[in-house]
Amino acid sequence: MPEEKTTAPASVGKSTTDKNETGINRRSFFSWLTIGWLGFVGATGGFFTVIVRFLFPNVLFEPPQSFKIGFPGDFSPNSVDTRFKKEFNVWIVRDEESIFALSTVCTHLGCTPNWLSTESKFKCPCHGSGFRMTGVHFEGPAPRPLERYSISLASDGQLLVDKNKMYKWENGIWPDESSLIV
Repeated sequence: MPEEKTTAPASVGKSTTDKNETGINRRSFFSWLTIGWLGFVGATGGFFTVIVRFLFPNVLFEPPQSFKIGFPGDFSPNSVDTRFKKEFNVWIVRDEESIFALSTVCTHLGCTPNWLSTESKFKCPCHGSGFRMTGVHFEGPAPRPLERYSISLASDGQLLVDKNKMYKWENGIWPDESSLIV
C-alpha cells in the first residue's frame, strides 16, 4: 500500500499564545499600551499646567506712580537731581524760578537720555537727541521736548510727584500750575 504523506497544518510550530491572528503579540501590546498611557498622562499634565498658569498670572511689580521726593530746600538751584532716575524714571529739575519733574524717556524712540552736567544738557545715547535743562529739545531727531509730571506740595511740606498726570509741551500745558512749583 502506498504510503500517504501527511502534511502538517500551517499553524503547527507556531504558538497560539504568542500571536493572535492580527500579528500582535503580548509584549508589543503592552509596549503600545504603555506608550499610549504615557502620552495621555503627558497631555493631561500639560493641560493642567496651562490651567494652573492661567490661574496664577505673572505680576508686574512697578514702583508707585505717586511718591514723595523730599523738601524743596533739598534741591539746589540750577541743578538736575538724578537720584530718582532708576527707580521712578524721573529727573527733578530746579532752575532759578521753579521745580519740576521731567520724564526720563526720549521723545524720539523711548531711549533714556543721560544728564551731562558739564554741558548742562540731556543727551540721548541712541540717536543723539539733545535736551536743555528745561526739557526743551534743541538737537537731534527728537520731535518734541521731554514730558513733565505733576508735582505738588504734600501736607507735610514734601514734594509729591504724580506720574499719572503728564504735561506735554505740544498741548500747551507745560506752564500749568500743577506741572511745576514756583
